[in-house]
Amino acid sequence: MDIIKQAKRILKIESDAIKFLIDRIDDNFVRAIDIMYSCESKVVVTGMGKSGIIGKKIAATLASTGTPAFYLNPAEGSHGDVGVVSKGDVVLAISNSGETDEILRLLPTLKRLDIRIISMTGNSQSTLAKSSDVFLDVSVKEEACPMGLAPTASTTAALAMGDALAITLLSKKGFTEEDFAFFHPGGNLGKKLLLTVNDLMHTGSALPVVGADTLMKDAIIEMSSKRLGITAVSDSNFKLLGVITDGDLRRGLEKWDEKFFSLKAEDVMTYRPKTITHTTLAAKAVAVMEKYSITVLIVTDEENTIKGVIHLHDLLKAGIV
Repeated sequence: MDIIKQAKRILKIESDAIKFLIDRIDDNFVRAIDIMYSCESKVVVTGMGKSGIIGKKIAATLASTGTPAFYLNPAEGSHGDVGVVSKGDVVLAISNSGETDEILRLLPTLKRLDIRIISMTGNSQSTLAKSSDVFLDVSVKEEACPMGLAPTASTTAALAMGDALAITLLSKKGFTEEDFAFFHPGGNLGKKLLLTVNDLMHTGSALPVVGADTLMKDAIIEMSSKRLGITAVSDSNFKLLGVITDGDLRRGLEKWDEKFFSLKAEDVMTYRPKTITHTTLAAKAVAVMEKYSITVLIVTDEENTIKGVIHLHDLLKAGIV
């Protein structure tokens, strides 16, 4: 067997299965979108066997893009699990033949509940297609399996149609990156769009801060104990006056030698340091650090009161960078 030739043949068949769907996007697709968009509750996706696996993926895509959805195993459905379906739901049923017995057994119950049904099948004359409010044609000319038995091109077409439904719904609902991040808090996008400086900054006893009249020998102890390479300098009301960094220490020692340790913090500090508010997105903190080639930012409120310190290492650990 020519393995390369065989693989290319399979991919050609499956890509054609998707390509042929394009001309079938018609008023039925629009009606399906309208039904799912106006759904008062949730979309229940069902399918048996390989279609069920595709259904699980479609349900997951819908749920993660703003359309409440879950998968119902039709075999379990006819033994009580159909009870999860309630009035106001929409059912998306997937069956290449349109005659899957486990799905057909659910139809009487769904009809009694006045559930709107959208079917994705390869047979427009099937029982499922005729029993549906909307029928979406996902038929294929052939399966990629040389025996025409293993669901391959047909499941690819169903998956692609499911993606078309989910992403069209996403656009119709005005779903944003922030919305996506809300449903994906553990992903990189979620971290970048949800985590704020407040979630990562050092506060309380972990916050390095000294008074303006603190001797430098004590300021160095404060910096060493907090291990952030910086200390904020405040007035008596905890307002930010400046910062002392490792770089300030090196420059101070070169300039004053041993006299440096008897100086006060206000004599060495850098005035008007870069700051950030605690409500700012952590990703913005990274941008500020990169712009000014710094690794630490003092966190202040609108009245310049010190609230915390955020270090580049904190952002790295959180996966923001």
